[in-house]
Amino acid sequence: MRSDAIKQGLERAPHRALFKALGLTDEEISRPFIGIANSVNEIIPGHIHLDKITEAVKAGIRLAGGTPIEFGAIGVCDGIAMGHEGMKYSLASRELIADSVESMAMAHAFDGLVLIPNCDKIIPGMLMAAARLNIPSVLVSGGPMMAGLHRGKEISFTQVMEGVGAVSGGRMTMDELKELEDNACPGCGSCAGMFTANSMNCLTEALGMGLPGNGTIPAVSAARIRLAKQAGMVVMNAVEKGIKPRDIMTEDAFKNALAVDMALGCSTNTVLHVPAIAYEAGVDLNLDSFNQVSARTPHLCSLSPGGMHHIQDLDQAGGVQAVMNELLKNGLIANPDALTVTGKTVKENVGNKEILRPDVIRSVSDPYHKQGGLAVLRGNIAQGGAVVKQSAVAEEALKFSGLAQCFDCEDDATAAILGGKVAKGSVVVIRYEGPKGGPGMREMLFPTASVVGMGLDKDVALLTDGRFSGASRGCCLGHISPEAAEGGNIGLIRDGDIVDIDIPARTIDVRLSQDELERRRKEWKPREPKIKTGYLARYAKLVTSAGTGAIVK
Repeated sequence: MRSDAIKQGLERAPHRALFKALGLTDEEISRPFIGIANSVNEIIPGHIHLDKITEAVKAGIRLAGGTPIEFGAIGVCDGIAMGHEGMKYSLASRELIADSVESMAMAHAFDGLVLIPNCDKIIPGMLMAAARLNIPSVLVSGGPMMAGLHRGKEISFTQVMEGVGAVSGGRMTMDELKELEDNACPGCGSCAGMFTANSMNCLTEALGMGLPGNGTIPAVSAARIRLAKQAGMVVMNAVEKGIKPRDIMTEDAFKNALAVDMALGCSTNTVLHVPAIAYEAGVDLNLDSFNQVSARTPHLCSLSPGGMHHIQDLDQAGGVQAVMNELLKNGLIANPDALTVTGKTVKENVGNKEILRPDVIRSVSDPYHKQGGLAVLRGNIAQGGAVVKQSAVAEEALKFSGLAQCFDCEDDATAAILGGKVAKGSVVVIRYEGPKGGPGMREMLFPTASVVGMGLDKDVALLTDGRFSGASRGCCLGHISPEAAEGGNIGLIRDGDIVDIDIPARTIDVRLSQDELERRRKEWKPREPKIKTGYLARYAKLVTSAGTGAIVK
């Protein structure tokens, strides 16, 4: 066992004394040490209940003969950080989480790990650590929030954000918004739509690093507690059999996950996180892989924010495993024999899981869209790529041409939208919000939700070198690379330039000649960093482009 390095032999008597100070018996010290990375806190609704998940994991570990040892991990709530300077820290926290889990696991020689996240950056941060460490690990999330109920209609956090724009546009009263505010988020769990948190929890399951049900079993369900106990037992089996993350997170496993990503219509943020996890696992996964898988994988689920269903509906319909079974039957899973953390293959886990609600999970022969939920566009604005959730774009907005209205930060763009200064037919360009320029690549639900709330989602497009929330919908293209801070062409666009977006053709261009772009480039000057001290200043110097997953080298 790895932990023998800290507890066996004459020289380790001082170490054993410290373990006994924790209350551990000789019997507990002799067992495998399983580290539990618990990201519970009192600020994230998706994490408020993770103490209960952790206790269930500990029970499972003890049932299987191990000694659980809990430690903490940070977490940022994207919803609360949204729309102000705090959002600069959200993506950047992913690296801190990965580094801290690595530090704890290496310093204390754990034999295995159970990773307990639930929201946005915490999930990929922990998976990055697992891939980097390559010791037996399983991830079990806290589960999705139930949808709220407002006047007989299911709602979520998205409707409250869009309500801000609706009030500003005179389409809703403050009293009506208060009703939404009071009912949208009924309790613990990751926000109820196919936003970033639930996207990553579902993809963890598809990747093989989470148990079946990890992505969809509601946070308030007893089944979630049972799943956590099973995760504790599964990690002990992985320790015994030597099943490690890199045995699971292979190239085929990532292709399996991408197929599920496209079928579910996951968040655009998966295009940042999945390549970053693959990088840590030693797998080369570029943006073209997303388009290749999207081209052959139909979109089977229309989930909020693009559709009417929520994660609880997906769970009732058979969950991720039913989606995978439908893909598998139609030859759309790259490798059915890929190993998973359960010790079984993808095919064995899926079994014959049938679709229980065809209104939620459609068949491959009758999809919502013939292609997957995400698309990567390229052109003279985005030579390194731009990402759009095409499944959440209205049919009439899939091709869009308009006059650019340029803003050098999110705040100015939001103020203009809410102030009625953005006209129909405009292409709102928000730049200097990328990984380096932000710094931190802010997630922008305020401008997108404001556009939707004001009824302009079919009439206005948004482009940014930052990123959009998984809760965004409409013609919103993010992750534009190279970013403005690196001299990317998005920084050369001026008010009144004509921008052409063609999502089916995968192109995004500004109608300027190469000579004009070069002339403007000579006039362009690098900007002073927005933040010059602290963690974000260091992050800005080391982070790579969004096109490579915004990894830190």
